[in-house]
Amino acid sequence: MAKEVSKKQIKESKKNIKDKKSFGKDFKAELKRVVWPTPAELAKSTLAVIAIVVVIVVIVFCLDFVFESMNKYGVDKLKNTVQTTEENTTTEDNSENANTESETTTENTTEDATENTSVDAQE
Repeated sequence: MAKEVSKKQIKESKKNIKDKKSFGKDFKAELKRVVWPTPAELAKSTLAVIAIVVVIVVIVFCLDFVFESMNKYGVDKLKNTVQTTEENTTTEDNSENANTESETTTENTTEDATENTSVDAQE
């Protein structure tokens, strides 16, 4: 059995070597079929790629600037709205507290006056 396994391994290794040689030959043949660009075509293509990249950079910069400006305006407006709302809420709370305090003071004054009157009446 050991001889049979070794024969299979030998066949497989020979096949792998043929595949590697075949791959190298196929690779060289494929590279010969490639149409390489001339230096002028290469320069034109390179300039086209650079120009497209520059145009995209300018577009992205402009969009970034516009969105940043909009965001600053929006954030500032939102801050002002929140501050105004907080001031209104604080003012309303203060006026409610003042009304409550004045009502309490009025009630206390009325009670004190009633007590004083009843004390005066008792004397």
